[in-house]
Amino acid sequence: MNFQTIQFSIRDGIATVVMNRPDVMNALNSQMRAEITQALTDLGRDVRCVVLTGSGRAFCSGQDLTDAAAVLDIQATLRDEYEPMLRAITDCPVPVIAAVNGIAAGAGANLALVADVVIAAESAAFIEAFTRIGLIPDAGGTWFIPRLVGHARAMGMMLFADAIPAKQAEDWGLIWKALPDAEFAEGVATAARKLASGPTGAYRKIRTLVSASMDNDLEDQLKLEARLQGEAGKSADFSEGVQAFLQKRPARFTGR
Repeated sequence: MNFQTIQFSIRDGIATVVMNRPDVMNALNSQMRAEITQALTDLGRDVRCVVLTGSGRAFCSGQDLTDAAAVLDIQATLRDEYEPMLRAITDCPVPVIAAVNGIAAGAGANLALVADVVIAAESAAFIEAFTRIGLIPDAGGTWFIPRLVGHARAMGMMLFADAIPAKQAEDWGLIWKALPDAEFAEGVATAARKLASGPTGAYRKIRTLVSASMDNDLEDQLKLEARLQGEAGKSADFSEGVQAFLQKRPARFTGR
């Protein structure tokens, strides 16, 4: 794949997608959205985990406001470009880590929050910056943020558009973990390696269950758990996990 606005690589089962427009803090234009979507949609069977991050000092500063065509019809841009990109993450067959190396603002913040796990450097911050330019949060922010941090904090983030430092975001439950900058790269790499060597099929089922739990009542959730656990119990990974446990050795999962 030949990309212009992102860097894409695969090593040891880990696909790394780096947003690479550092001169504009990795602002999202139409081409970058298309390339992120393509990279995450065309993953090969050897990929077991995805890391999404940014180059330079920012993760992503949100919509590129100089991208005139996208700004001219925001509704169409959200429908035709943002939604496929976000769906490529939520429908990804393997876990997606957002490695937030710096500022994540506007749609850039919500691009991070749609990932399965968000790990941020302590110098990073999250900003629902939309009201600063007279807009409302989009790119899934109004769905994800209340579910992550509750009504009061979601409203505060969206109305005031203040920067939420990574450590505060961790304390609120907005993200999984904030790491000291010196430990950030290795922390992300360690997490990616762990997920890449894990039971990929079980991870997919966990995502399905957690997403469904937002709308299911307990009875429906228990039924879904039972069905998906039944499927997991027939997998090669479950058989390997049991054998590894009995033999007191690390499991060698294959994602099947």
